[in-house]
Amino acid sequence: MAPAQLFRALVSAQWVAEALRAPRAGQPLQLLDASWYMAKLGRDTRREFEERHIPGATFFDLDHCSDRTSPYDHMLPSAEHFSEYAGHLGVGTTTHVVVYDTSDQGLYSAPRVWWMFRAFGHRTVSLLDGGLRHWSHLNLPLSSGKSHPVPTEFRAQLDPTFVKTYEDIKDNLETHRFQMVDARAAGRFQGTEPEPQDGIEPGHIPGAANIPFTEFLTEEGLVKSPEEIRHLFQQKKVDLSQPLVATCGSGISACTVVLGAYLCGKPDVPVYDGSWVEWYMRAQPENIISEGRGKMH
Repeated sequence: MAPAQLFRALVSAQWVAEALRAPRAGQPLQLLDASWYMAKLGRDTRREFEERHIPGATFFDLDHCSDRTSPYDHMLPSAEHFSEYAGHLGVGTTTHVVVYDTSDQGLYSAPRVWWMFRAFGHRTVSLLDGGLRHWSHLNLPLSSGKSHPVPTEFRAQLDPTFVKTYEDIKDNLETHRFQMVDARAAGRFQGTEPEPQDGIEPGHIPGAANIPFTEFLTEEGLVKSPEEIRHLFQQKKVDLSQPLVATCGSGISACTVVLGAYLCGKPDVPVYDGSWVEWYMRAQPENIISEGRGKMH
């Protein structure tokens, strides 16, 4: 697929502000605040949303729209669950969805929701470049209060090529069919800094390369240019012409790697949904690469 045919992954704050001022006929726009933080930070993202959000936005709860039967957090929900959830937020088949979050980095959890919509067959989805941080920096309008989206019908169908399982990753240790990029911070990847989840030691999957998700962003929180991103992958000896899989701690920041590859014209990077938490819980000790303690049992 040539890059020209890819739906634009990023829209600017100015573009969104203009689209809110003068909506285009036949292309409904739905803004989603997909802010999510690790439980240890103790943030109430829904309350924060009600305090301030971009006008017309509604809140997308990543923990709610997930597979509640899984032992791992916020794994992909079923297509039925996603259809119902997205429809309830006012997303229909023709809706242009624009996702953002409130992170200090500019983008953190929003790429996960961008990836989810694409995995469930909805291609007209973009990310607000720079997130709420950049929007606020430009002094663009903000709203408060609860949102009241008009429910509509949404039909989701999962494309299984968007997701990798534990078995796929385990198999790859022998077959080397694909490269892997882990988006966690360097210390967690190397095994020298703690993991945020209790009972999980840091480290990485054998053979994975490390590009922390923040490396895809500028100091202002905007996404780097495709040229800069290509250089990032090259520095880590990742060949974008070959199969690639993204991973992280629990499947959130991995989606920034997917975004980076997409902006370089590579739209086919799946996510290992269980990521490090599942790998650590299920893998043999020798398949936990760590400069720290590793896995004892």
